[in-house]
Amino acid sequence: MTIAELGWNEVLALAFAPHVAAGLEPARVVCELRRNFCAVQTETGEVLAECGGGFFHHARTPDQFPAVGDWVAVRIRPGEQRADLHAVLPRRTKFSRRAAGSEEIEQIVAANIDTVFLVSGLDRNFNPKRIQRFLVAAKESGAEAVVILNKSDLCADTAAVCREISRLVPGVPVHVTSAETRKGLKALTSAYALPGRTLAFVGSSGVGKSSLINALLRDDEALPTGEVREKDSKGRHTTTRRELVLTPSGALVIDTPGMRELQLWGIEDGVEDAFPDIKALSLRCRFTDCGHTNEPDCAVRAALASGELLSLRLGQYQKLKAEKSHSAPSARKPSALASKPSWKNKLEGRQPFRHRQHETD
Repeated sequence: MTIAELGWNEVLALAFAPHVAAGLEPARVVCELRRNFCAVQTETGEVLAECGGGFFHHARTPDQFPAVGDWVAVRIRPGEQRADLHAVLPRRTKFSRRAAGSEEIEQIVAANIDTVFLVSGLDRNFNPKRIQRFLVAAKESGAEAVVILNKSDLCADTAAVCREISRLVPGVPVHVTSAETRKGLKALTSAYALPGRTLAFVGSSGVGKSSLINALLRDDEALPTGEVREKDSKGRHTTTRRELVLTPSGALVIDTPGMRELQLWGIEDGVEDAFPDIKALSLRCRFTDCGHTNEPDCAVRAALASGELLSLRLGQYQKLKAEKSHSAPSARKPSALASKPSWKNKLEGRQPFRHRQHETD
């Protein structure tokens, strides 16, 4: 696999120009390992890259560390299948969420993606509100958003469900698929799985993300899959890390661990972009700051009364707007990550780990 197959182009080459003089070479992150390590693909092959001491002079927050899909500048160690990672190139797009815990920390799920597939299973775990929530994050990412309703073999009336979701997410492509019967996979391949394009699959555990990717890879055992619980259709986390792989069509896909709950991050424009119909209706309200509750001459409530706007869609919009105003990300003090002398000491107590042919010791 060459970097050209990974999507390297003239725009990236221009952004990389400052690193050429330093003797660095471009690479793309294909797998996240531990915090300071990742597998990267260079022009000559895959190597294990380590964030060196110099990198910590610039990376102060978790979102500045390499994520799957990132383009980075590395220096290969002579005679080794390892490299020192010096810089992360500016990201074109990024799908983010709020990391677990009490601190306001951005966790980048995938970077430099062209299309993000929001996968939902048509079983007992089906949740339209969850689809709208994921759509907000997808719109904020800057990538093209596509809804995939998987497991159509378990649904009695897929056409009705597809119509329902299409009304809840107007303007967003909705595809019905089945990894089991391969229904709808040809449409995904012909429309999105194009050479050099990067696709990310996100969704809850058990919706069939890995199975869909295996179908695109034409290898049922490429990525591990698992059965869901019969009582509630919830799945286990069979994907435990993010990894980028090349498909036979030339497209690149990123599988992501299942998200039981998506904590939104920095949804400044994502809410408005995910609800363009409500945004357009708001422009016709008498008051520019209309809350669409009991204000006179509210175009949004008028559309609701006429049936033009679904109550479920308005309710989710108001909920996400309220969440946005109450959970605006606050800046994290850099000192928590800027203690340069301690990072080497943290590595000493770690057990060696393996990734394909790589070892960290």
